[in-house]
Amino acid sequence: MATPAGSSRKRWLPLEANPVVMNQFLWGLGLPVDEAECCDVYGLDDELLAMVPQPVLAVLFLFPITSQTEEERLQQDKGKRDVSSKVYFMKKLWEMHVEPLGFFTVLEMSLLKSCFRAAFLEKDDEMEVAHTIAATAGETEASDNVNTHFICFTCVDGELYELDGRKSGPISHGASSPSSILQDAAKVIKGMIQKNPESLNFNVIALHKKAGVAGTS
Repeated sequence: MATPAGSSRKRWLPLEANPVVMNQFLWGLGLPVDEAECCDVYGLDDELLAMVPQPVLAVLFLFPITSQTEEERLQQDKGKRDVSSKVYFMKKLWEMHVEPLGFFTVLEMSLLKSCFRAAFLEKDDEMEVAHTIAATAGETEASDNVNTHFICFTCVDGELYELDGRKSGPISHGASSPSSILQDAAKVIKGMIQKNPESLNFNVIALHKKAGVAGTS
């Protein structure tokens, strides 16, 4: 979400791949502190996946942008998608506008096209403050000079969806469930890592409900 050099638009510093940073961002946007939080996924083997608190709501994956990932993205954008109407997607844009309604209220803009949803959010003061605080809360110095990118995996209507704001829409990776989303996402992530075996710029974070919070249907 970094702003191009020389631009007069807002400067959106990249967020560090760190659960503390992600929690700061989500809580700053209005997610109740006692409801859900992010944690590290230390590996993609079954034993390490079993250490992640359940239930998992979503999986964040940070990976390097390479010529191969760009070629694959362009090919996916040419394909036809059958996507559940319940999938909420926002196209990544440089400039957006929002009314001061609060983040999770704004996410009810389901009638807007994906590109306009993003355009509705970027100038929101609440979003900007939460993002800035989170971007400066990491262990490394915040910088625009990055070549990595976050995507999110979530389960909707029994399917695993990849949400990538640099693509034209959601990508379905087949059948999934709330109880298997972590394992299903791990399979997809393993495939992406295998395509860039020489890179170490990968990170996986899970968003999970906190203990004692009732699950959702």
